[in-house]
Amino acid sequence: MTPSLLLHTAAQDEGIEMCSVRVGQTLYGIPVMRILEILGKPAKQPVPLAPGYIGGLVHYRGEVLTAVSLRRLLDMPAHDGTEDILVFEGADGYFGLLVDEVGEVMTVLTTDFEGNPSTLDDRRKALFAGTYKLSDALLVMLDPERLDPVYLAETAPA
Repeated sequence: MTPSLLLHTAAQDEGIEMCSVRVGQTLYGIPVMRILEILGKPAKQPVPLAPGYIGGLVHYRGEVLTAVSLRRLLDMPAHDGTEDILVFEGADGYFGLLVDEVGEVMTVLTTDFEGNPSTLDDRRKALFAGTYKLSDALLVMLDPERLDPVYLAETAPA
């Protein structure tokens, strides 16, 4: 392998493809490899007596998908429009994540990653994996395992 090819391969290894999503004014990122599908804005059904972070139920390929609302997890006011849904594989089947808008896929460098600051509240520390510095913004990294309804039910405060 030529030296230039070796350097190019090493540079690719340091980059992670992230799907950007927006909730409110904040930009979040989710590793593309973790997303099974983006459903767009399908109809969702409310779930009476469900925990506050459950945004509804959605039909997905013949199954019923529990959708977690990132807005509700972050104690933000309800969204006035329809939300996009990203689908993930969870501990107990599939689940969805409701976000205001799905953005572009971008490559971030592992060298631009920073862990959560010590001043971040405990709830957000439990949800966020850290941040990536972009040239004009911060990209807050989300870990789908931390957003799984099964995980959230087990870690919810009593």
